[in-house]
Amino acid sequence: MLKMLLAGAVIMAVLVGWILVQNMARRFARHHPEFGPYQEKRGCGGNCSCSGGDACQRK
Repeated sequence: MLKMLLAGAVIMAVLVGWILVQNMARRFARHHPEFGPYQEKRGCGGNCSCSGGDACQRK
């Protein structure tokens, strides 16, 4: 039972940590516009193995 609670706590901590990292990156981009806008990766990555990815060159 303790292992299950510990595993849940670790997973939640990792998720909260990731949200904090994203917020820090957005704040950094807002305070340093010379580096360009914050570009968040969305979807399946946008590569050619993805269905309809933008990086694919259609012939």
